Amino acid sequence: MVNRNLIREFDVTDDDLIAVMEEAPDEASWLQGEDITVNKIVEGTIIRVDDEYVVIDIGYKSEGLVHRNEWEPEFDNNQYSSGDETAEGEEAAEEEEPEIEPPPEVGQKVRVLVEEVEEVSGRHDERGMLVLSKRKAEKIEKWLAVMDKVHEGDVVTGKVMRKIKGGLLVDIGVNVFLPASQVDIRRPHDIGEYLDKEIECMVLKIDEERRNIVVSRRSLIEQERAKKKAELLKHLSVGDLRTGQVKNIADFGAFVDLGGIDGLLHITDMSWGRISHPTEMVKIDDEIEVMILHIDYEKEKIALGLKQKTASPWEKVPATYPVGSRVKGTVVNVMSYGAFVKLEDGIEGLVHISEMSWTKRISHPSELVQIDDEVEVVVLGINQEKQEISLGMKQTQSNPWDKVAEKYPPGAQVTGRVRNLTNYGAFIEIEEGIDGLLHVSDMSWTRKVSHPSEAVEKGQEIECKVLSVDTDRRRIALGLKQLDEDPWANDIPNRYQSGQLVKGKVTKITNFGVFVGLEDGLEGLLHISELADGKIENPEEVCSVGDELEVKVLRVDSDERKIGLSRKRVDWAEEEAGADGGSPAMSSSTPSANDANLKGGIGSGDGPLFKSAAPAESENAVVEAEATEAEPEAETEAADTESDDAEKPAEG
Repeated sequence: MVNRNLIREFDVTDDDLIAVMEEAPDEASWLQGEDITVNKIVEGTIIRVDDEYVVIDIGYKSEGLVHRNEWEPEFDNNQYSSGDETAEGEEAAEEEEPEIEPPPEVGQKVRVLVEEVEEVSGRHDERGMLVLSKRKAEKIEKWLAVMDKVHEGDVVTGKVMRKIKGGLLVDIGVNVFLPASQVDIRRPHDIGEYLDKEIECMVLKIDEERRNIVVSRRSLIEQERAKKKAELLKHLSVGDLRTGQVKNIADFGAFVDLGGIDGLLHITDMSWGRISHPTEMVKIDDEIEVMILHIDYEKEKIALGLKQKTASPWEKVPATYPVGSRVKGTVVNVMSYGAFVKLEDGIEGLVHISEMSWTKRISHPSELVQIDDEVEVVVLGINQEKQEISLGMKQTQSNPWDKVAEKYPPGAQVTGRVRNLTNYGAFIEIEEGIDGLLHVSDMSWTRKVSHPSEAVEKGQEIECKVLSVDTDRRRIALGLKQLDEDPWANDIPNRYQSGQLVKGKVTKITNFGVFVGLEDGLEGLLHISELADGKIENPEEVCSVGDELEVKVLRVDSDERKIGLSRKRVDWAEEEAGADGGSPAMSSSTPSANDANLKGGIGSGDGPLFKSAAPAESENAVVEAEATEAEPEAETEAADTESDDAEKPAEG
């Protein structure tokens, strides 16, 4: 091709050019140069320098152009990446002045990279110009030089040139990328503190295609620490004192570098006293002396102690705070189960919520004490092995239960408020903190109370009688029915006698008989065998709840508080009364001498169930015998119900 730019420089017209080309020989060997290919680095000579370009002769048929700015300082805007680490070019806030290269001069030898052959604006001709790059040639040659001696895993030394997004640029002959996460074992607060420093790193990755190298200072440090750690573990022993540097602080403690291995100084091992956070005792980079408390060789973990360097104040606790002594302290913490009281630095005791008041019912200790309150306590117990002291606040006051027996003797009548109801009774508050138990069995002489709500209501003011006082167990037994005379002693036996005819309503039906209400709170049992003359399988075949029945009293047992009834014997009384001309009640208690058999017996009918062997044998004896035989199941049920929860403890 014809380089028209050069022709124009020498004022050659087109006509002259045509004439010259016609006269030229067929073989224009003077136009042929060395074989030049794209991306090849060659040496050339500067033949002209202008404001924008530098023209370089590389021995080719046409010259090449290099931008003048390639002799000026460059800011590296490359991007470096490795895995999730990415760094985009970013000028450092404090960047060193780059080295200034002398300006290009005609005749100077330079090495350049052939990028391509293209037409330059304003210089169009058939021959074109080579596009060259001095800067790229330098970078490629530097890269190739580094590649000859650096491989992945090698240790290299370089100067930190600048801080970019995501890490640092380190010059090891070429700029390599050091991610921020690989600067140190623990990422520094500001990686800019490494600028201008010579550092050693390990080559992690080489990307030849993108001409990128990623290095790690952390990997090198970890390898060195692993060697030091193994050596240090051989010489460490429990109880040794070692000096280390605080590297990191967490809420639970501080990590101390012992020179190759980190040990944990837990917050509980920093001081014998109470501290809220490790920063109250240590700061990062502090040099401190610690004691080796425990070594886990398998997991390579070390527990350190700071307070263990001094004697424990717990050694003198038994002598300073003997059990039973009164001392003053400051509340330092309040929990749901109690309050911690500081007696001196490093010595704390617990006042359990149950040891705060004799009488007050406390839901949370904060109802009585707050942090920083000064309180007087009594030492209740010491566990020196666990370093625990049990304290009591209520023991500084007199126990009101010591005077309960004197104040409320058995037989005394008291007035109180129903504070709580349970299945087995009601708790009556006699005074603040002093409760008595009113059991269901002590609520009524005659009425069977299944639940205390049938007799009393919560919050109700009632009068009771003190039955017993147990000071040791802090229990008072109360009675409501004891305010009145026991009707079973005289009243009921006088009003209900054997053989008497009475009326009542069916209140309950069971498989063994029927309960008949004779009056409010008083019931009698009509056994299934006493319902009718014939055999009854189910009492509901004969009667229903609410039916009014006329029955005969068979027996009244004051000790057992039971009345036995019969329905089938009602007719017997009428017949006997008609034969003897007496009252039914009298005839039932005085059998006829002419009767050979007692009617209504259970049997085949061929003979009497019971024989009147002697006048002394009354109908009552027969009735009592049958009633005794008929009632075992009813008595068992009643006994089980009355005894249920009888021994439940009273609430204090």
